[in-house]
Amino acid sequence: MKLILLQDVKDVGKKNDVVDVNDGYGRNFLLKKKLAKEVTAANLNDVKMKKGAEAELARRELENARALAAKIENKEFELKVKCGDGGKLYGAVTSMDVADAMKKEGFDIQKKNVVIDGTIKNVGKFDVKVKLHTKVSTKVVVNVVAE
Repeated sequence: MKLILLQDVKDVGKKNDVVDVNDGYGRNFLLKKKLAKEVTAANLNDVKMKKGAEAELARRELENARALAAKIENKEFELKVKCGDGGKLYGAVTSMDVADAMKKEGFDIQKKNVVIDGTIKNVGKFDVKVKLHTKVSTKVVVNVVAE
């Protein structure tokens, strides 16, 4: 029996896949639990349209991430923090601090997308990696200055 999966099913296939399963398994489990629907011309066309829309959405997200990466690549963001003698910070600069500094300049970056190698505990300039997409990442410069 050929079916189109509506959800990911372990050991059978992923969402929108056309799979060939035993008649009993298809009728008594997949169709009954609404995990799949029968293969018809209309259903196949529906799946094709959904896959096309998902591919277009993924392409647009990648394009937007590349455009944003071009805007912020090697851009310098200044962070004013409290520090003690010799330029040592009382705490450390976190990814949230960097994301907030970027938001102040108009770039909507989430803290989970900011990757800091090691820790920033001194005043100075540091390179920070920003992941905008699974295929797109860029570097920005964070200038930590005393308040």
